Amino acid sequence: MHEFENAVSLDELRMQRVIDAIALASAGEIELALKHLESVEQDTFGVIEEALRVFLSELSEAKQKSAQALDELAASKRELETQLRTIQRQEVAIRELSVPIIDVWQGILTLPLVGLLDSMRAVEVTERLLARVADDSDVEWVILDLTGVTVVDTMTAQHLVKLAQAVRLLGASCIVTGLGGHVAETLVTIGVSLDELRPMRSLREGLRFCLSRRKATGLAPTTASELSRSFALEPVSRLEGESSALRPRGS
Repeated sequence: MHEFENAVSLDELRMQRVIDAIALASAGEIELALKHLESVEQDTFGVIEEALRVFLSELSEAKQKSAQALDELAASKRELETQLRTIQRQEVAIRELSVPIIDVWQGILTLPLVGLLDSMRAVEVTERLLARVADDSDVEWVILDLTGVTVVDTMTAQHLVKLAQAVRLLGASCIVTGLGGHVAETLVTIGVSLDELRPMRSLREGLRFCLSRRKATGLAPTTASELSRSFALEPVSRLEGESSALRPRGS
């Protein structure tokens, strides 16, 4: 009778140990749960204890692998975010370079465009140029130089016409220079007229036109300081091949 009671008492202790191990495992303390099952007796109940120990061991290993995978995923996410920020900075730099607005003379801006001028880029040009004209009340003329542009589609040409109209609404005038033969032929083929932009052959001619209009309104460079600014433009004129065209007449 006493031996039977001792056996029941022993089984209750082992059962409580298994219950405690399961409770710890459910709380995430798998390592502590495994310590409760370190010693397993070789009997019928021991088979259950051993099966639970194996299960908890595999669960612990899976948890470690999951944590490692999450760490690697977090590291990859940080790396992707860094690369994305770099790409965004590069895109900003490219946009800045693709729309270079240059003060070639007091009150005269030029926008030399190079490469493909598609609709998306035309919108970018319009936004930046209008913002610049709106911020600078001294701007009277804007020269769009398309010498480096090889392709212009219908939507882009319409954007240029609308750009000229918007510039006029801001109190300035807009002309286009440097139309290549292929671009001119394309514009004629698609039936788009750039008459509102006063198309001219070269940037030199466009700048000379703007200066003549300024002179006609009494704004041509006459003082010593203005003349010095005009001479500072000689490197630009040499790029055009005719430096004399940029020098004030009568100097």
